[in-house]
Amino acid sequence: MALNDCKLINLPKITDPRGNLSFIESEVHVPFDIQRVYYLYDVPGGSDRGSHAHKSLHQFIVAMSGSFDVILDDGAESQRFHLNRSYYGLYVCPMMWRYLDNFSSGAVCMVLASAHYNESDYIRDYDEFISQAKRL
Repeated sequence: MALNDCKLINLPKITDPRGNLSFIESEVHVPFDIQRVYYLYDVPGGSDRGSHAHKSLHQFIVAMSGSFDVILDDGAESQRFHLNRSYYGLYVCPMMWRYLDNFSSGAVCMVLASAHYNESDYIRDYDEFISQAKRL
């Protein structure tokens, strides 16, 4: 898969004077069946997260509160996405190196994933990722 397979996706936003509501449905708003949800929070200023790729996992990343950047790299090119609204998110396809940084104070990053945690799906070494990406 290539970087252009990853994209920002707008979510439904129901506005109400009492507060807004957004929702995400499998195979409707994200192009996969959601099997796992996890979130990052209390990330210290100046810290980063990620720095890995997944062989087959699809993800959808949303800034539930605050903001942060997601840098995606397909082995040939990279792109930075700034996430700062809870009514859109970033679809990340498999075989995409990801790196998260520039977390604002109080940021909460929610990730929807297409599979349960599986350590063997991770590529944690960038050189190994480049080697595998070139074979695709």
